Amino acid sequence: MIQPIKRLGQNFLQDPNTIRKIVDSLTCRPDDRVVEIGPGMGALTGLLAEKYADFSAIELDDRAISYLNEQLPGVTVTQGDILEVNWEQIAAGSKSGSVSVIGNLPYYITSQIIFGLLDAREYVKEAVIMMQYEVAERLIAQPRTKQYGILSVAVQLACVPKLLFPVSRNVFFPKPDVRSAMVQLDFSSDRPDLGVDSDGLRRIIRTAYNQRRKTLRNSLSSVLAEKERELPEEFASKRAEELSPEDFVRLASYLLSD
Repeated sequence: MIQPIKRLGQNFLQDPNTIRKIVDSLTCRPDDRVVEIGPGMGALTGLLAEKYADFSAIELDDRAISYLNEQLPGVTVTQGDILEVNWEQIAAGSKSGSVSVIGNLPYYITSQIIFGLLDAREYVKEAVIMMQYEVAERLIAQPRTKQYGILSVAVQLACVPKLLFPVSRNVFFPKPDVRSAMVQLDFSSDRPDLGVDSDGLRRIIRTAYNQRRKTLRNSLSSVLAEKERELPEEFASKRAEELSPEDFVRLASYLLSD
């Protein structure tokens, strides 16, 4: 057994029932391509390799890779930084042209990993991922709530998020200080083309939330000055947290149109 490294956010799962429940949460077919993020000590890896013929894992820690190569010699484990993964390349050649993702995410880079999956949504069929419970709540939050923010809007526009179940601190080594939850991001449902530039849309969402207690007339003042436009009254007096994801698309369409 290797010792967890705190700076890598390593907390290893140890409970067989929780492990099986997580693996069973994937809804993809047995012949789909499945990739595990950060297998660590391989708590999920053996079961996933048994269930999916087209399975591989991506791990940053070379100690974990050596351990997995010894314990599971038939499993492909690639060394790499999950933030630099090219999901298009990984999905290429798969039967469905897409990949299903599963893993216990390093909590300190959870948002970055999620945004990477959102950007690659064309090539990702689903993601079943563990994260801090409070982050999971943000993914499914509704407008006018404390949890509703940038991540809520971005995720809900790109996929269908679902909080599957909480995960006890007691099933990890070492025991984390925060609560955890498993979340499913379903990219398989047909999502309408938003009709706006994704980078521009994300900029408007971030700018609006940078001063979330101000009305959009004030929080988006820099964008309005740049575009030489006034906000329609239906948006001007509202705050970012009052807009639905679809409202943000309409707002971006107005501000980004020629």
